[in-house]
Amino acid sequence: MTRLILVPGLLCTAQLFENQTNALKNICDINVANTLGSNSILEMAQNIVKNENSKFVICGLSMGGYVAQMVAQIAPEKVIGMGLFSTSGRPDSNKKIKQRRELIELSKLGKFKGVTPRLLPSLLSKKALKDEILVQKVIEMASNVGQKNFTLQQEAIIGRPDCRNFARNAKMPVEILVGEEDQLTPPFLAKELDSLFLDSQLTILSGVGHLSSMEAPEKVTKVLTNLLAKV
Repeated sequence: MTRLILVPGLLCTAQLFENQTNALKNICDINVANTLGSNSILEMAQNIVKNENSKFVICGLSMGGYVAQMVAQIAPEKVIGMGLFSTSGRPDSNKKIKQRRELIELSKLGKFKGVTPRLLPSLLSKKALKDEILVQKVIEMASNVGQKNFTLQQEAIIGRPDCRNFARNAKMPVEILVGEEDQLTPPFLAKELDSLFLDSQLTILSGVGHLSSMEAPEKVTKVLTNLLAKV
């Protein structure tokens, strides 16, 4: 049975992939990686590699995509397929770094609960923002991650390297997915990744925002199923 590693994004837990885990648990061996307690994308990636003895497919969303690319870079012999959802190969711009540092400082002022409502319009599409159950799940995930890990994750994202040179030399099949309404990692970043990888497939989901696995669970599961079929 194929091993599938799922890597959550910033402020996300295993709940990010709950629908995919339930749908695919009978066709592959699934593990959701731990991205807490570290302020380094490289360290997160090293922890995954250290805990995996066999070859695997890895899929990450947003920050999880940065981790997935790093895993494939440091252990290409282990990664037989990769999913990059709502993510980018680029490092942060100076503007993005400034925004992240402002959010870190805001969270340290005892206003961490205010961070997620502020971020919600960039995490979900306009339609999804009207889904009270979905919005509550996103807020709960952020609460479970907490201020300390929010800061560590933001620091990790700020310090991530440019992965685009790696993409040009990667040989595993790659499924790239993005929501058409993704404000944090817009479709042009996914298109850039698709242009770099030798063996990649790009899916753009109409009317979907950044947290694609929660907004369009069945469509994201289908893309993962396609990836698993290629390895």
